Amino acid sequence: MIYKDDPASIQAFLEDSSNLKSGHTPGVFFPETVEELAGLLKGATETGRRFTIAGNGTGTTGGRIPMGEYVISMQKLDHIGEVQELSPGHACMRVEGGALLEGVQKKAEESGWLYAPDPTEKLCFIGSTIANNSSGARSFKYGPTRAHVQRLLVVLAGGDLLDLTRGERMADEEGIFRLTLPLAGEITFQIPRYQMPETSKHNAGYYSRGGMDLIDLFIGSEGTLGVIAEADLLLTPLPAAVISCLVYFRDIEDLFRYVERLKKAENGASPRAIEFFDNHSLAFLASKYPEVPKESAGAIYVEVETTPEEEEQTVETLFQEMESCNAMTDNSWIALERQEQEALREFRHALPLLVNEWLSRQEESKISTDMAIPGKSLRKLFDFYRTSCEQQGFVYIIFGHIGDAHLHLNILPRNREEFVAAKILYREFVRYVLELGGTLSAEHGIGKLKAEYLVGMYQEEGIREMARVKKALDPDLVLNRGNLIPAGYLKER
Repeated sequence: MIYKDDPASIQAFLEDSSNLKSGHTPGVFFPETVEELAGLLKGATETGRRFTIAGNGTGTTGGRIPMGEYVISMQKLDHIGEVQELSPGHACMRVEGGALLEGVQKKAEESGWLYAPDPTEKLCFIGSTIANNSSGARSFKYGPTRAHVQRLLVVLAGGDLLDLTRGERMADEEGIFRLTLPLAGEITFQIPRYQMPETSKHNAGYYSRGGMDLIDLFIGSEGTLGVIAEADLLLTPLPAAVISCLVYFRDIEDLFRYVERLKKAENGASPRAIEFFDNHSLAFLASKYPEVPKESAGAIYVEVETTPEEEEQTVETLFQEMESCNAMTDNSWIALERQEQEALREFRHALPLLVNEWLSRQEESKISTDMAIPGKSLRKLFDFYRTSCEQQGFVYIIFGHIGDAHLHLNILPRNREEFVAAKILYREFVRYVLELGGTLSAEHGIGKLKAEYLVGMYQEEGIREMARVKKALDPDLVLNRGNLIPAGYLKER
């Protein structure tokens, strides 16, 4: 086991993409085996140590930043196993929690398989993506990470190893789990009884469904119930061909009509990704890509899986859909070859880099949303975002996963006054999204920055139910305090 407490080593674990600046820790442990990790947690109560589990620093909600706790870094537990074919069209891969998503996807692809979850940041740890039930553009077709996890090896706060294979441990008809563990003994707890939102993407609070699988409780639990040491990931056959396109529109009404037609896929061209850029996003991108048409009101990025035999017909179908919705076909960009598709992906990923570059010249950090709503209310939320920002004169962009009714709004304050006003407006966005039956977080999680808002989503009793689950599996509150559950609820008896 490696341990570091020098200031230079510690500093690297006090930062992520959240801009949270108040973290501090006595030191960082680097377990190199699952046994070392379990031993470290087994002795936590006796030593009085508490731990924050650190991913690779790509999170946006401050989840990995310690507030006085020791840090456990997962970066040494990074083994990626071989692809194992289970049956025709089905395979899996066993990986450790610190394996990089980029490495997992590459190894799967080299064997002719696809690991479908595709968060934008490829240098995240697989364990973190599971702890956050991460998603991405391809979630429109394939769903979030939860749908691709067959087995987990979880190290509990007291050092017990919990080996969970999907389908083997289910809640009883009263929503109760009963476990017998070597170290902790008998544990009984009831899942939260709150209603989860009917959104296609959701990562806010503990998963709770009637008759649910215990494995799903740990997926999306943000490291508060146990440490994900190992996972068996489900793979799907690598598509024979993919078509990518960026479609511009002069009129936002035509754009939304195009999205609805794509989602219905009545013509057979079923997308795996449908992404949105508003006119302000395109203005940022135009600084690097002058070919972006100035008169565009917005653009849609689409990925469609096909075969070499059907590629020509699929392209023709996509053109027909574009023309039927008055798209700017002469300006739009269709990529068939791998190199051209990589260029188009670079275009998509350039937006956050350009925004951060602009922000670096300002005094304040951005205010961003990660909320999703049921699809029928998508236009209401878009209009509310846009109108609210226009009324206050903010610099802002709206972009993201429009196919899943999950749009990101970034407000970009130019001074302290705008930052304070944007924070106030954010609360209005939360209120409106919950009123529409949406979720506070679709993919980035709650972490430390959004815990206070979770009470509005599940009410106080729902948070108390979450706290009871936490205390059943982590009675000494060893793991990830401050994440997900507001601290006051953990002090209640």
